[in-house]
Amino acid sequence: MTADNAALSMEEKFAAYAEKVNARGTFPKWDAPTQLVRDEDLPWAEAPDGTAIKLQHVDLNSNLWISMTRLPPGARVVTHYHTGHVYAVTLQGRWFYEESPEEVLEAGSYLFEPAGSTHTLCTPADVEGDTVVWFAVFGANINLGEDGEVLSVVDAHAALEMYETYCDALGLDCSSLIVHGR
Repeated sequence: MTADNAALSMEEKFAAYAEKVNARGTFPKWDAPTQLVRDEDLPWAEAPDGTAIKLQHVDLNSNLWISMTRLPPGARVVTHYHTGHVYAVTLQGRWFYEESPEEVLEAGSYLFEPAGSTHTLCTPADVEGDTVVWFAVFGANINLGEDGEVLSVVDAHAALEMYETYCDALGLDCSSLIVHGR
C-alpha cells in the first residue's frame, strides 16, 4: 500500500477501486429490466415418482437452466453426466450422491459440480419432509442407464420444452418463467 493510499478513507479507497474496475469494461450493460419470480408465480411440474421441478429461468443463448427441484424421502434420480458446471443450494432437507454417501448436503449447503461430473442424486429415506434444492445448470444432463447407455439428454431447450408442455397440458400458468434467447 502506498503512503498516498494510506491517507484515503475507506469510502475513497472503494470509489477509486470501483473507478479502476469500471474503466476495464468488466461490467456488461444489460438493456432489460430486473425480473422477479416469486415462489407462488410458477407451478411445480410433478413426476410420477414424487419428484418435482419448478423451472425459474432459462437462457437459451448460454444453455443455462435454473430450477428448484423437490425430492421426497428415499428418492433416487437417474445417474447423469454434466457437460457444464452446476451450482446448487440446498433449501430444505438432505441429499447426497450415491457415489459419495458420506458427503451429505443439508439446508444452507452450497455445492459446485464441475463439468464432466457423473453422479446419482439420492435423498435419505429417513429425511423429514421433502428436500428442495436450487440448481443452476450450464449445458446438459446426459442421463445414463445401468450399463452406461444414454437414456436422454436434457439441456436448457429441452427443460423449457418439457416444463411448458407439462404446464400447458394441465392448464397451469407458467408465464412468469424468465426466458432469454427466444
